[in-house]
Amino acid sequence: MVENAGRITVYSDYVCPFCYLGRRSLEEYQETRARDLEIDWQPFDLRSQKRGPDGEIDHSIDDGKDDAYFEQVQQNVSRLKEKYDADEMLELDDLPENLDSFGAQVASFYVDEEYPEQWLAFDEAIFEALWIDGRDIGDVDVLSDIADETGLDGNEIRTAVADEQLRDCLREQFTEARQDGVTGVPTFVYDGAGARGAVPPEQLERLVEGT
Repeated sequence: MVENAGRITVYSDYVCPFCYLGRRSLEEYQETRARDLEIDWQPFDLRSQKRGPDGEIDHSIDDGKDDAYFEQVQQNVSRLKEKYDADEMLELDDLPENLDSFGAQVASFYVDEEYPEQWLAFDEAIFEALWIDGRDIGDVDVLSDIADETGLDGNEIRTAVADEQLRDCLREQFTEARQDGVTGVPTFVYDGAGARGAVPPEQLERLVEGT
């Protein structure tokens, strides 16, 4: 079989457990291919409805996600952890409190624009820092350390995260994602077709290969 080459677009937010799991599924699918699909990463802000005018998350805003909702999320995460052999993944309760991924997405956006060949390693390191090591990826010190650990300049990342022009560009990316019909993450798009959620590798294969 001749495999399709190209890029798979992935909308994601680092704080979303299903985005981490979805990437594990994508890795499993990639292992079955002779050639890797390039990942076209697109940022998405899961917390947009809870952001105040200053851009900070207002935890007093009711987004309708109660204890029962998060209990169901954890059950689904636990099921998928087993399915995708992701036992190393932390529980939701083990994550830093009041976590905000905006700075991490600014950093990732900057690296993707300026150092695209190093973006994937940086992106994976952010996911691992949060979901395996429990580090606060909303802390610019942590992002700077991750940059240094992946061969980038930590001080350069500090500057990028504080750059208001970059932050505005990221907000525009969030708006464009919603205008494109993205309502949740992860969302995978290939050649005009899409799949939402931490879908299994075989579903990604059908999306890409049309089989």
